[in-house]
Amino acid sequence: QVQLVESGGGLVQAGGSLRLSCAASGFTFSTRTFGWYRQAPGKQRELVARIDSVGVTYYDTSVKGRFTISRDNAKKTVYLQMNSLKPEDTAVYYCKRETGAAYWGQGTQVTVSS
Repeated sequence: QVQLVESGGGLVQAGGSLRLSCAASGFTFSTRTFGWYRQAPGKQRELVARIDSVGVTYYDTSVKGRFTISRDNAKKTVYLQMNSLKPEDTAVYYCKRETGAAYWGQGTQVTVSS
């Protein structure tokens, strides 16, 4: 069955870094576009970054220059490297398969302390 499993979240001080991973299984990985989204308490879920099947990327302006999305087709994994983290980056981060039927992972909590 289709699975997206996020990992790598945690508590970090402002200015620190985290790398999130999204391990996929149950479908053809290399042809799909994936997105990282986040949802802070009381706010709507928002797109953070996206990568398509040939590696073209998109970033929200709030994270451009600080976050990097990448993929490893051999490992069927999408990554989100987050540097220079700010307290406003605190949220649950979700991985989403964006081509074919949409599918979400369960999310991983990122908390940035000031």
